[in-house]
Amino acid sequence: MDVVTTYAHAARAFTDLVGRIPAGRLDGPGLGDWDLRALIGHTSRSLTTVITYLDTPAASVDIDGPVQYYRMVAEVASAEGTAAVLERGRVAGAGLGEDPARAVARLAEDALDKLAGRDDEVIAVLGGAGMRISGYLPTRVFELTVHGFDIAAAAGVPFTPAPDAVRESTLLAAEIAVALAHGPAVLLALTGRVALPDGFSVTA
Repeated sequence: MDVVTTYAHAARAFTDLVGRIPAGRLDGPGLGDWDLRALIGHTSRSLTTVITYLDTPAASVDIDGPVQYYRMVAEVASAEGTAAVLERGRVAGAGLGEDPARAVARLAEDALDKLAGRDDEVIAVLGGAGMRISGYLPTRVFELTVHGFDIAAAAGVPFTPAPDAVRESTLLAAEIAVALAHGPAVLLALTGRVALPDGFSVTA
């Protein structure tokens, strides 16, 4: 599956990025109410969920691709509230321990080792819903790449993800925008017709 290669590129770019963050920046601002450690922790869940979900087969496909996945994410986030998402990020960040760079590198290798040689199996993801690996991995590429830019901005270090990760993440963002009725606004912004509102997000 080509998406495994793209996921590997995204995971390794994230690993490299975290490895270049000065230790003294971890307790500083990250994104919104997260400090940088919590933001890294939240992003690292795109490694840990792959590790966990690959061990959890599902009997049927309930989510037919990454766009539908993000539709469900929006519904779950609305039901849970912001606090639950924030807390998961903080817990994940704390779980990276005293050396987040080493912890992230280990998680990335574990995830890629688990993916090696796998078929396009159906795994249980969000709330136990079944989804093919080829549908789930693009959501992880998206998270690793978008939050990679967030982390780099907060830490003041450069970040250059692989072109395939940027391409797939950009295409997915556009597809999510269309699915969530933001398509016209995003199209007009990308073609220089209008500016998007402050704080706009296709996943919000």
